[in-house]
Amino acid sequence: MIHSTAIISAKAKIGENVSIGAFSIIHENVVIGDNTIIESYCELGVSNHLSEGINLIIGSESHIRSRSTFYEGSKFGDKLVTGHSVTVREKTTAGKNFQLGTLSDVQGHCEIGDYVRTHSNVHIGQHSKIGNFVWLFPYVVLTNDPHPPSNVMQGVIISDYAVIATMSVVLPGAVISEGCLIGAHSSVSGRTEPDMIYSGNPAKKIATTSKLKLKDGSRKPAYPWRKHFKRGYPENVVAMWVKEDI
Repeated sequence: MIHSTAIISAKAKIGENVSIGAFSIIHENVVIGDNTIIESYCELGVSNHLSEGINLIIGSESHIRSRSTFYEGSKFGDKLVTGHSVTVREKTTAGKNFQLGTLSDVQGHCEIGDYVRTHSNVHIGQHSKIGNFVWLFPYVVLTNDPHPPSNVMQGVIISDYAVIATMSVVLPGAVISEGCLIGAHSSVSGRTEPDMIYSGNPAKKIATTSKLKLKDGSRKPAYPWRKHFKRGYPENVVAMWVKEDI
């Protein structure tokens, strides 16, 4: 269903069974996949001098919540999900089932993998590269300017299965290795080691992630988290993780 107050360019490509809410604006360089929901007061396909007129592509079965803004020149896989009032700038690519929390922003020129989860108020700076199955919790900031203000851009790299806890800052050029846990309120620079805990300001290596135990009475290792947490992931992904355990 398309609300009567929505403004949709005749040149936009809208798939089947797409819902567009009240007062939303869909510009001409927008492609929306089937079975997608765009809530009210959204604007998709905003252009600027950096987007170069490239289409904004939203995959099928996506859900963009109210007051969200997407610039043209980006591409998102199927099942994109946002909270309210998010902003995504130009030349961002994201894989399947990217979840972007309320009031979060992606500053553009970013590469994001499959099944990345961000909570509310997350800032992803330009030129960030995020792998698959990464978790960014509330108020995490990925920076890119080593001596602000300047024109130097050094995006961060976050590898698969990493978890960055609330209110942490990842400094320009930092590399977060696969399976790392960054503790809350940390400030991380440099290169981390896989499957290790880093915490503090400046963040220091604490221990292997396997040292942390679940607080459910079982005392089983809390990490790798995919051994016990599977909610929201498709059966084929869970099967892959089970096979890894075998």
